[in-house]
Amino acid sequence: MAMSVGSAGEDDMMVEMNTTPLIDVMLVLLIMFIITIPVQTHAVKMNMPVNSPPNVTTPPEVIEIDVDFDGTIAWNHELVPTRADLQARLYRTAQMADQPEVHLNPNKLVTYKYVAMVMAEAQRLGVTKIGIVGNEKFMN
Repeated sequence: MAMSVGSAGEDDMMVEMNTTPLIDVMLVLLIMFIITIPVQTHAVKMNMPVNSPPNVTTPPEVIEIDVDFDGTIAWNHELVPTRADLQARLYRTAQMADQPEVHLNPNKLVTYKYVAMVMAEAQRLGVTKIGIVGNEKFMN
C-alpha cells in the first residue's frame, strides 16, 4: 500500500504512481533469474590419456644450429659451408623416426633474414622440433 505524506485536501488529486507493486514484481523476477542461472564451474574438463607414457631415461638428442652475425651457420659447432649442405642436414634430420630437437641460437647482431632462412628451410623440409634458444641476450 502506498502512503501519501502531506496534507491533501478532498479536491486534490493524487498524481503519484504507486510503485510498490512494480518493485515487488521486479524483485520476484530478479530472484527467479538468480535461481534459474546455471551454476558456473571453474573447472576445465580434459580428456586425459588412459595409459601413462613410458618413462624416458635417455635425454633427447639435441642439434645446435648457430647463426653468426655475418650469416655463417654452424651445425653442432661445425661450420656449414653452403646452403645446400644445410638443406641436406635438415633433410636427414627430418627423415629420422624420432626427430632430435633442433636448437636455433642466433647471434645478437645477426639480421633477421638469415634466421628466417634457416627456420623456413627447416619447416619446408619437415623438421618439427625446432626452437630458438638464448632469448635472454635480446632483452636489452
